[in-house]
Amino acid sequence: MTHSVRLIKKYPNRRLYDTKTSAYITLADVKQLVLDTEAFRVVDAKSAEDLTRSILLQIILEEEAGGAPLFSSSMLAQIIRFYGHAMQGMMGAYLEKTMQTFVEIQDKLQDQSKTLYDGNSMPNAEMWAQFMSMQAPMMQAMMGNYIDQSKTLFMQMQEQMNAQTRNMFQNFSFTPPPPARPK
Repeated sequence: MTHSVRLIKKYPNRRLYDTKTSAYITLADVKQLVLDTEAFRVVDAKSAEDLTRSILLQIILEEEAGGAPLFSSSMLAQIIRFYGHAMQGMMGAYLEKTMQTFVEIQDKLQDQSKTLYDGNSMPNAEMWAQFMSMQAPMMQAMMGNYIDQSKTLFMQMQEQMNAQTRNMFQNFSFTPPPPARPK
């Protein structure tokens, strides 16, 4: 069964129009589509330019301003420093992979927690405590392994870039500067 991507048009008056429901919607409605994992695309009504990223960034900005931010000022500053940097593309891919891994770990934890339920009742406190005591070390180990692998990958990329730079400049002859004269 193929699901089509829901089309939302953004008009010059900054209003969003959902073509599926034939109604104007708010940014909160778009956020709900994200939470419901519904595929959608936001386009400019006149030019058909894809504005999906822009709308998602607006939602993030509202969430960040709304109380308990996800990103610290330091982290945001680090992200900004990567714009225009040679590693910008790699950083984006790294952040995306990290988020994907985190979601996979969270899904695995949710699947495992379902085994504590018999379908009708909540698990007793002892079972829940036992489950959580097993999960914390597992989560730490999984994240630790992923961080170690990421660190290794970044070091390998840096070594490759250094080697490429050396290869690029090896055919140039550089004359060392003359020795400094004593004063």
